[in-house]
Amino acid sequence: MSENKCYFKVRKRFGQNFLRDQIVIDNIISLFDVQPTQHIVEIGPGQGALTLPLLHSCKYLDVIEIDRNLILLLQVDIQPFSNLNIHEADALHFNYQKLVKGQEKLRVIGNLPYNIGTPLLFHLLKQSKHIDDMLFMLQREVVERICAQPGSKNYGRLSIMLQYKYHAASLLAVPPEAFYPIPKVESAVVYLQPLRNPIGGNVSLEALSLVVGQAFSQRRKTIANTFKNMIPIDVLESIGLEPGQRPETVSVEQFVALTRTWLKNVDYYR
Repeated sequence: MSENKCYFKVRKRFGQNFLRDQIVIDNIISLFDVQPTQHIVEIGPGQGALTLPLLHSCKYLDVIEIDRNLILLLQVDIQPFSNLNIHEADALHFNYQKLVKGQEKLRVIGNLPYNIGTPLLFHLLKQSKHIDDMLFMLQREVVERICAQPGSKNYGRLSIMLQYKYHAASLLAVPPEAFYPIPKVESAVVYLQPLRNPIGGNVSLEALSLVVGQAFSQRRKTIANTFKNMIPIDVLESIGLEPGQRPETVSVEQFVALTRTWLKNVDYYR
């Protein structure tokens, strides 16, 4: 990387923490296992810690970066590479489908700013049919929520919405000292791979999100109380739910069944 990075001013509003630990970098690249025929998308390349290794391994690399100053640094360091396209854009609003060439699917990777991790995951969820898999560095607590199972304190809306479409696995713990500036939180690397068939069958993401959001809007309420004006108790029992269950004990498959039942009992399009 160019010596210019030594003089780069970190911009707090973008949540910038640059990965500097070479062992961690090597581990991430190894875990992602890029092949020469693949099309990679990197979100938030920063100062290029992952960008340069990826460029040497893949067929195409698109990077999404919002900070124009970082783009200028990247342009200095990647002049020899013809397989890279830089997009100055907000990853939260970017249309990833437009990067797809032919029938391929994208592989997505990134050291994500902590302040956009969760909303970005929901944005990418809507475009999952164009994605082969994803590997992200996130705040450790977010990774724990993604991978949480029913009955645990971390299980909630993020767990359900992502596990409905993806297999999720926490792969690597990363200490704060691996970054500059050093964050006040620990990080972890999570791997997400779209399932061949969504858990519980197909329902609209919008409807599932509404039902899950309703369930967790008053987390201490039972399922029967939360949906008392929407779904009769006997209908809840018919899909294997106990009226006294709390939302954190309801499985992804049960939430899908609940959503399908709710759509039958509510004028959803009113």
